[in-house]
Amino acid sequence: MAPLVFEPLAGLPLIEAGADLAGLVSAALRAAGRAPDGGEVIAVAQKVVSKAEGRLVDLATVVPSPEAQALAARADKDPRVAELILRESRRIVRVARGVIIAEHRNGTVLANAGIDRSNVAGSDQALLWPVDPDGSARALRTALQAAFGVPLGVLVTDSIGRAWRLGTVGHAIGAAGVAAVLDLRGRPDLFRRQLQVSEVAVADSLAAGAVLAMGEAAEGTPVVVIRGAALTTGAGDTGAAAVLRAPDQDLFR
Repeated sequence: MAPLVFEPLAGLPLIEAGADLAGLVSAALRAAGRAPDGGEVIAVAQKVVSKAEGRLVDLATVVPSPEAQALAARADKDPRVAELILRESRRIVRVARGVIIAEHRNGTVLANAGIDRSNVAGSDQALLWPVDPDGSARALRTALQAAFGVPLGVLVTDSIGRAWRLGTVGHAIGAAGVAAVLDLRGRPDLFRRQLQVSEVAVADSLAAGAVLAMGEAAEGTPVVVIRGAALTTGAGDTGAAAVLRAPDQDLFR
């Protein structure tokens, strides 16, 4: 089995609204002499995808509703940010001082509905998730495969906290050409017992390694090339949404 390698990609400029992200990634890969051979997974940070898709919001244009003002008071947050959280959410799950946990419109439960102000130019701006992260991954995959003429997988990644553990871990919020979940049920284990419940979150596992390689501060490497993961590409294109647990299977909802 080939080793699994995570290679941060340098040379990308700061991404602005309307940027040809696939074109910039292709150019950076060629400039670095790392054109894909086929089977690689290209992990792209959500921030640059959102920036390219124009998901940056000037907070000066946001008028908080009474509901947002009440939410902001409970959480000690900017009412304008609270308004954006409400707009991006299906529901608010938990609120505490400094914390708003929300169920994003795509079903992911996380802090602030994914809204972030780190690594965003300007002190009065906030960045939202892509409208359709799986769609973003599919579009990038189509463009990158056309540029290089080889099969690839694409992940859109973000760092998300865990309810019972400290720290954030990379997750795949969008996926294309990558098996989001690998179902091992029915296969034999080392002692030939049939596996009953084993389902591996492949896309999230790859995203976790990629986000670690990207860095979380001023590294400026929002793209990572994952090599050695060829067995996960070309799988049924279910997207990252496939990892979301259905409400009737959620023991904590």
